[in-house]
Amino acid sequence: MMVVEEERSMEEGLLKLKNQNDTSHCRITACVILSTFVAVCGSFSFGVAVGYTSGAEIGIMQDMGLSIAEFSAFGSFSTLGAAVGALFSGKMAIMLGRRGTMWVSNILCITGWLSIAFAKDVLWLDFGRISSGIGIGLISYVVPVYIAEITPKHVRGTFTFSNQLLQNAGVSMVYFCGNFLDWRMMALLGALPCGIQAIGLFFVPESPRWLAKVGTEKELENSLLRLRGRDADISHEASEIQLMTRMVESDSKSSFSDLFQRKYRHTLVVGIGLMLIQQFSGSAAVISYASTIFRKAGFSVAIGSTMLGLFMIPKAMIGLILVDKWGRRPLLLTSACGMSITCMLLGLAFALQKMQLLPELTPVFTFICVTLYIATYAIGVGGLPWFHRHLRFQLSIRMEHSRNILHIRGYRRRSVALYLAARSGNERIIT
Repeated sequence: MMVVEEERSMEEGLLKLKNQNDTSHCRITACVILSTFVAVCGSFSFGVAVGYTSGAEIGIMQDMGLSIAEFSAFGSFSTLGAAVGALFSGKMAIMLGRRGTMWVSNILCITGWLSIAFAKDVLWLDFGRISSGIGIGLISYVVPVYIAEITPKHVRGTFTFSNQLLQNAGVSMVYFCGNFLDWRMMALLGALPCGIQAIGLFFVPESPRWLAKVGTEKELENSLLRLRGRDADISHEASEIQLMTRMVESDSKSSFSDLFQRKYRHTLVVGIGLMLIQQFSGSAAVISYASTIFRKAGFSVAIGSTMLGLFMIPKAMIGLILVDKWGRRPLLLTSACGMSITCMLLGLAFALQKMQLLPELTPVFTFICVTLYIATYAIGVGGLPWFHRHLRFQLSIRMEHSRNILHIRGYRRRSVALYLAARSGNERIIT
């Protein structure tokens, strides 16, 4: 009872501070923009990893003499590695900090991409794919958390959505450059943003929320002054962060089993449910093997990949613009409905092809369905569950357990889905 009253008084304090925290004291500074840019460099490498198998499929199989099973395993090892990274992402972000975790992810990603670029046999390919997968498992957690913790409240949704925007830019680069660059060069391009991030991390501040937990009050204030401007009044925001930190520490004795208490049931169901929708939607298979889908439908792979590459960034901008105007719930509902409709239409296109009905329309119809599917995925389901999850769990120490659950479950299912999709989709196409 005493704990409940204490938490209630803390929450009342937060509400008072919220009214005092005027947006004029939280302007967007050059440091916030630079810090966000450095963080999303890792997101770009994430996008390259997601779309890499689509652009490099034919080249790798021909140059390395891979069988369908070997290439299918290669494609799924990235998400298998990401599941391993997800297992340690929460604790690592607490122990090493947000910047320290990004440095670790950079080392793993650069090692992985270089192993792929200079691979002589399938073992080096698989090692590189697993290493970069562990890195992107860390990136997918720490980047949106870091951005959400450094940005002002009134633009937090937009800045956090830049994570999804740069992921799309990475996928776009692979789709577009895959038409004229070989798979080794694309692997080197995947390592480049990680190198940029590793250097840029020396010039950006640590998350104020992490400093409030493990650092001194002076370090917290210095970080906020760099992010909000030297002449900004940071007293209210600093007080709010410290109050939230005390709320988290008051729950620090909770165990993993406490996450499943009845009072957290709704939060846990919503958080895991959103991530399951994201992973079970089939987005990973569509994005990773778009070239295979086009080839199987009889549509030009070069034209389809180029058009998707040009379309990736503009369609992500739609979500970036709408997220703070429409709100997250309407975007999630619109995205889920759009994905369901386009996925059913895509299945209908291949059913018509199998029955040899309207064969001249099937290729174009397939391209339109894939494009609309990816567009509706990007505006909501693709990125918002990560941000929505952070908002739901940030006030409790249980957030680290819940985040790990969401990451591991999602990546484990995606790795299996990618392997099966590659096997079933390629066995009748690749010769």
